[in-house]
Amino acid sequence: MDIKRTVLWVIFSMSLLLLWDNWMRHNGKSSMFFPSTTTQQSKNASASASASAVAAPAPAVSANGAPVSANPAVAPVKSEIITITTDVMKADIDTLGGEVRRLELLKYKEDAKHEHFYTPFLEAVGLKQKTENHKNVVLFDAGEKRIYLAQTGLINGAFPNHKSVFVAKPGKRTLDADSSVQLVLESEQNGVKLTKTFTFKKGDYAVGVQHTVSNNSTAAITPSLYLQLIHDGTKPEGGSMFTGPSEFYAPAVYTDAEKFQKLDFEKIHKAEKELAGSSNNSHAKSADNGWVAVIQHFFVSAFVPQDKGAREFRTEQVKENVFSVSTVLPLGSIAPGASKSSDAVLYSGPQSTATLEKIAPGLELVKDYGILAIIAKPLFGLMELIHGLIGNWGWTIVAFTIAIKLALFPLSAAGYRSMAKMKVVTPKMQAVRERYKNDPQKMNQAMMELYKTEKINPLGGCFPILIQMPIFLALYWVLQASVEMRGAPWMGWITDLTAPDPLFILPVIYAISMYITTKLNPAPADPMQAKMMMFMPLAFSVMFFFFPSGLVLYWVVNNILSIGQQWVINNKLIPPEHKA
Repeated sequence: MDIKRTVLWVIFSMSLLLLWDNWMRHNGKSSMFFPSTTTQQSKNASASASASAVAAPAPAVSANGAPVSANPAVAPVKSEIITITTDVMKADIDTLGGEVRRLELLKYKEDAKHEHFYTPFLEAVGLKQKTENHKNVVLFDAGEKRIYLAQTGLINGAFPNHKSVFVAKPGKRTLDADSSVQLVLESEQNGVKLTKTFTFKKGDYAVGVQHTVSNNSTAAITPSLYLQLIHDGTKPEGGSMFTGPSEFYAPAVYTDAEKFQKLDFEKIHKAEKELAGSSNNSHAKSADNGWVAVIQHFFVSAFVPQDKGAREFRTEQVKENVFSVSTVLPLGSIAPGASKSSDAVLYSGPQSTATLEKIAPGLELVKDYGILAIIAKPLFGLMELIHGLIGNWGWTIVAFTIAIKLALFPLSAAGYRSMAKMKVVTPKMQAVRERYKNDPQKMNQAMMELYKTEKINPLGGCFPILIQMPIFLALYWVLQASVEMRGAPWMGWITDLTAPDPLFILPVIYAISMYITTKLNPAPADPMQAKMMMFMPLAFSVMFFFFPSGLVLYWVVNNILSIGQQWVINNKLIPPEHKA
């Protein structure tokens, strides 16, 4: 049995499984390999919080004590939308509740033009009119199709919350020559004043959010501050079925003890509907550290309290198809005439590893590398170092491939020597098979003797492929998770390394290089197997039509280097007696 070819077929099968897995996720089915929820999450988890744990404030409240809708008997209050503009974002904040209702990222464009992988090809050959997409990525949104809000307020009494009317203090609304701009909102109810201060900084996606509670009443109060993210449970439209995971939205909770826990809106709904009162935990419920977030492909929004102290974590369905993930921070007793402040960061922007690591411990974990994270993380770290020198992610992949090839040269060289020797002794192997074709046991014994005499390792030819597969798969997930490469061009026709090659040039080059590699290897003794081996370059090339162009670029460069390496070994390093 030829082990090398078996390994190739295994790789081919794995690639088909990856395509099938992406197809399933594109159509809203669960992944076979990368479940959307953390392994710590119990299938019997309950996401509901006890309403008795929190005193109900004046407005209508959700199960976690945080208001979610105004009293229908009360006339609607006029609100004002205040827009804060910086060099990287534009945020709309409503004076009714002081909630962030819309946040637009000015440096990132929607990639709707890649909804169909073949669209750029049709545009290039003139079969479809070329359109440019200038629409910015929008995270928070209160539109008709999407509900995504950042809300804060006080509970445990009739205190200001995200349904109270706030008054905005005068001030700048656009960041110009200054390095920061602030928005200060105030609301007072029953002698308790809540001041929200939003601080926007130049070039920063992290918004400082300070809450100051002033007790102007005649009695002590014990309010709790909630920081919550609201999101609908509607599955996003679009996405490619082949270029990786389709768009998704998911809440997440992190604590030092429980680590990163990615949750699921649908399971929150089922937990509340079917398992109310269950004692099983779907996520950490309390800690003296941690944060909450809503993650999506390439982007994340997270509330990160800055002060270490006791807090609760809650997830629930607040109304039909609308869910919340929140952290509640007890502020302790505040005496009459006293005040207390709590600082937090609202990060809403790209999943940039270097930035997330500075915001909070564990926040970089929202960047999902799948089950190969242990390889993908250091791999991406190396690529970042190379990119710092080169400045182009396409050439970074080329340089990275060369570096990996040099690092693995001793192992791959041994494998190629074995393959070259195998090619030389192929006639002898065929003679052995012919001589003992009716006696498999003697044929195997004779083959082992031949291997021993010629000093050939029959598994040696597998090494060049096996050592590349973990890197290949890890790079696949790096391209799917790294916003740094989103929309990054290489040269000419490759304008986005995370999207497929629009002109199919790289897959064709790959097929040619794979064909040459096959010809350099020893031919199979079985004619049918030989035909199948000749078919494999075409099959892989067709699959690569749908893979990220950055991944195909890696494999093309790797193949070209392998051809050169194998040619040198075949012609320079094989002892003369093996060429006879």
